Amino acid sequence: MTRPRNDNFLRALLKEPTDHTPIWLMRQAGRYLPEYCQTRKRAGSFLQLCKNPSMACEVTLQPLTRYDLDAAILFSDILTVPDAMGLGLYFTEGEGPKFERPLREEWAIRDLTAPDPYEHLRYVMDGVSEIRRALDNSVPLIGFSGSPYTLACYMVEGASSSDYRHVKTMIYDRPDLMHRILSVTADAVIAYLNAQIESGAQAVMIFDSWGGGLSAAAYPEFSLQYMQRIIAGLIKEKDGERIPSIVFTKGGGLWLESIADIGCDAVGLDWTIDIGEARRRVGHKVSLQGNLDPNVLFASPDKIASEAKKVLDSYGPGNTGHVFNLGHGISQFTPPEHVTALVETVHDYSKILRINK
Repeated sequence: MTRPRNDNFLRALLKEPTDHTPIWLMRQAGRYLPEYCQTRKRAGSFLQLCKNPSMACEVTLQPLTRYDLDAAILFSDILTVPDAMGLGLYFTEGEGPKFERPLREEWAIRDLTAPDPYEHLRYVMDGVSEIRRALDNSVPLIGFSGSPYTLACYMVEGASSSDYRHVKTMIYDRPDLMHRILSVTADAVIAYLNAQIESGAQAVMIFDSWGGGLSAAAYPEFSLQYMQRIIAGLIKEKDGERIPSIVFTKGGGLWLESIADIGCDAVGLDWTIDIGEARRRVGHKVSLQGNLDPNVLFASPDKIASEAKKVLDSYGPGNTGHVFNLGHGISQFTPPEHVTALVETVHDYSKILRINK
């Protein structure tokens, strides 16, 4: 494996100098792009799109055709893992993902096993391989998974939730059952991410979307320790190149130092924390990814530019250790041309900062 021609994203994760601050966007292939909507319509459903490697490749590349992004991210869904565990994933239009068989009974939790990614998630690995070939070594490809706790939220609730009542009841009443779910899911995520790396992913990210909803006492026990276990089990090098890892807990600013200590290469930040303060707290340990409020993209291009510059200025001088991103996924209602303003600003202004440092 040789590094991509544009390797700024990988360099930033590894704290190597870059000629500009690299940028990619969480959910960069999505419903805000008309070309994505057309491909999804051809696929018939979101799940069919995820499970078709050629179409998944097509939508992965769409934002890179439109924007000068510094990385591609595999088009898939975090819930492919619990689907492969036999929980029966399905999507209802306008209501989001649901599971036919949520984990509520002790016997079902005791019977839970980690799927073989090459057997039950073969379509994901085929997609990774096809995307790598299509990228032709232009930019890096990011693989990803949900965190065990975030996946457990869906697995136990059976759908998205406003209060995660079933999950938190289990945490406090039957922590043994919750740890059983988290342990099996951690094993599944390790195997899944390593299979993505073997198939061609050049960096991996763990999305802990709901970890920030845990209490200060519960977060280390029910989320962080399992992400640390995953990081420890990941392939760190492939064909002579480092495979960096990113951990993102939405609402995780309270535990920034603890997250930085689990062995990941970078910590993703949401928009509720100042990135300069985050750099002062943990920047000597890890790179940082983030952290523009996604709703800034509804503003005018001039305002988008000024807000992006605030993030870059806050991160401060130097040309290492920062990957620009949103603080969460891009909204489906974002005007596509506003993303152009963001990407161009990040590239142009970060080059100016390097000249003037």
